[in-house]
Amino acid sequence: MVRKKSPRRLKRILDKFYEEFNFQKRVQHDPITIPQRYSSPEDIEIAGFIAASFAYGKVELFKPVVEKILEPGGRRPAQFFKTFRLSRHTEYFRSIRYRFNREQDILCFVYLISETIKKWGSLRALFYSCLDPDTYDIKKALSGFTECILKTATTPVYGSNIKPYGLKQLFPSPHKGSACKRTNLFLRWMVRKKDIDFGIWNRIPASHLIIPLDTHIARISKCLGLTKRSSSDWKTAKEITEALKQFDPEDPLKYDFALCHHGISGLCRGQQVPAICSSCDFN
Repeated sequence: MVRKKSPRRLKRILDKFYEEFNFQKRVQHDPITIPQRYSSPEDIEIAGFIAASFAYGKVELFKPVVEKILEPGGRRPAQFFKTFRLSRHTEYFRSIRYRFNREQDILCFVYLISETIKKWGSLRALFYSCLDPDTYDIKKALSGFTECILKTATTPVYGSNIKPYGLKQLFPSPHKGSACKRTNLFLRWMVRKKDIDFGIWNRIPASHLIIPLDTHIARISKCLGLTKRSSSDWKTAKEITEALKQFDPEDPLKYDFALCHHGISGLCRGQQVPAICSSCDFN
């Protein structure tokens, strides 16, 4: 475990850790490599949303699922989703499943994205419509964004207008307390214009983003004293983000990738392991 440090000293340690972190080496173990293959903002957006939505579990397990979903669109996934028809394209998604998400859930996920793009033109346009430019309240915007997507009737896929768990799990909402790790990860990719992120959603200040709270961030944040909460929910994500703002008010999520991969790599277990903790960068 990390000994408690003053905010000033912790900022120096975090900044040094961030500045010396090998982003290009670790990015190969991150789902952002999927949208990085595309050059068009609309293709990056679609590929990014799909990659982030399935980013739970190990990368080597969910990455093939994302590849199969994107495969029918080739180099232009956005165009494919704009012209998607259940009657013509269902066969492409047969036998694709991942953990909680059955074949029909994944097909309906594709269908809902398609219907959203046809109505709004892009996911960005929908999110902007849910965002209050006076407050930039990400919680409120994310809740509205998810609610709007899920308003589309799912009868064409399921035979009745139902929203089973395997579908709703792909569209979490902070309104119900979820930390929304995967959606906040997607927003980090789209909004930040530094390091490995794309910065193609330029109406949202990076200072208003919420950290993508996963197991690794939760454990390391407790070690560093950024939170005392045990629940991995929206309140905890917000608390950690607010704590990071004391180190960089304009870009608190700049630490996210490095901290997360510090945990993914096994260099932090979130508990005292003398052989590991003694050589930890934060000690």
